[in-house]
Amino acid sequence: MSLVLLATSFGAFWITAVGLKAIAADVGGSRAVPSAASALAWIGAGAGGIAMGQVAERYGIRWTVMVGAVSLCIGLFISSRGEPWQLYVGHGIFMGLLGVGGFNAPLYVYVSRWFDRRRGSALALISSGSYIAGFIWPPIFERAIATFGWRQTMVVYGIFAITVTLPLALIFLRAAPEVPVVKSGGAAVVSPKVLGLNPNLAFGLISVAAFMCCVAMSMPQAHIVSLCSDLGISASHGAAMLSILLGTGFLSRQLWGVISDRIGGLLTALTSSALQAGAMTAFVFTQAEAGLFTVSAAFGIGFSALIPAYVLTIRELFPASEASWRVPTLLFLSGSGMATGGWLAGFLYDKFGYYAPAFAAGVGFNLVNLMLIAFLVSRQKLITQT
Repeated sequence: MSLVLLATSFGAFWITAVGLKAIAADVGGSRAVPSAASALAWIGAGAGGIAMGQVAERYGIRWTVMVGAVSLCIGLFISSRGEPWQLYVGHGIFMGLLGVGGFNAPLYVYVSRWFDRRRGSALALISSGSYIAGFIWPPIFERAIATFGWRQTMVVYGIFAITVTLPLALIFLRAAPEVPVVKSGGAAVVSPKVLGLNPNLAFGLISVAAFMCCVAMSMPQAHIVSLCSDLGISASHGAAMLSILLGTGFLSRQLWGVISDRIGGLLTALTSSALQAGAMTAFVFTQAEAGLFTVSAAFGIGFSALIPAYVLTIRELFPASEASWRVPTLLFLSGSGMATGGWLAGFLYDKFGYYAPAFAAGVGFNLVNLMLIAFLVSRQKLITQT
């Protein structure tokens, strides 16, 4: 049920990705406007997850999801009005901060508390919600936008989302069995080192790595439909390409979950980051339709392990009592990376008139991520050997 909730909530974000050119045409032709709206939605979802994680800890997951469902619907209605400021408010505050923010991070923490030995597989499954949404909805949204327009598509999807998610939250979401251990007494608790580093320094490096990889990760997801249109490939084929990218990501993520249960979160993230960097580089040089379909599938395989691998790493390295703030903070940084990448690609497109410079910048961000994860893996091996 958590997977269904996430797949439904993230569906709202893909309307803007599929309708980017149509939305841009209605707001003066600049792709930076819908790209910025998408960026605000991702940042809002991350920031909202931090606050909603604390609310879920105190009052229960059911309430954050219900608030998120109502807010998501409101956000889509506001965004459908079409003015730039309405897109920013609808996406950033209602769809992101209060909407998906009430679903994403709280459900990660919630599900991680139901599992021990198979936690990596469980996280891989529920973190696929956005990819299931990206696999199912883009072809439907492409047809709906072509037939009825992007505004009506947003309104109808808002009604659909609240109709699905509210009953599911009320019926299925109950308290998780794992309760964080609260230290008693007045003495200060000294946190042990993590990977031989100060715990917050180690956490900061993992979070920065998540930000860097997500900058690269978001560029093809947010702009592949528009890229195809620029190359003379039909919008329906571009939407199908996005579905293949995310559908491949969903399927391979389940395999990555099994792998991460065996080798751990950090090694999984390192391998996935290297594969994403290779596929991202291929996007810079590929323009043929068949080649783009192939690279999209390879990209889906590459990036799909990263987010659940980071969350699994946090659960492996830090106490369970800290999950309610560390996991949402990590997802805020990753969501900010998604926001930055989607906006940056639109900005660089407006500046240069084509997408190669944006994707090249994405490769650079990916390489920084790869170096940070490699450093943490080396620290882990050193500690293990010692």
